Amino acid sequence: MVLTTPPTALYWRRSFPGEAEHARAVRRFAACLLAGFPALDEVLLTVDELVVNALRHTKSGQGGGWFTVEIIGIRGGVAVAVTDQGGPGEPVVKEVDELDESGRGLRTVSHLATSWGWYGNDSGRTVAAAFEGEWP
Repeated sequence: MVLTTPPTALYWRRSFPGEAEHARAVRRFAACLLAGFPALDEVLLTVDELVVNALRHTKSGQGGGWFTVEIIGIRGGVAVAVTDQGGPGEPVVKEVDELDESGRGLRTVSHLATSWGWYGNDSGRTVAAAFEGEWP
């Protein structure tokens, strides 16, 4: 599935301070905008994982950091994206042992979303995921 942005798309973008307590605000932001979308729970879990990764693994989680959340709703689906301030590593789905306490975020996203991907570098990166579903 390829999500494009036709003129009738719904588009929201908001920046947040790079502090952990703002993850809750992101979930509320997305939940209010996407109320009634059939895969809402999956979208909320995904956006939460993307925000947590931005805060843990990039410059966005350091003092004075920030990140931006974008939500695009079109007929047939929703896309969410989190843009951070970049970091040393690249987003990857890791093989994890069942006893590992972390490392499951992007694996979870890869199972929940119709598709996902990223672009950018150590100066800034966007991780996005798409979900199929019709709006009520």
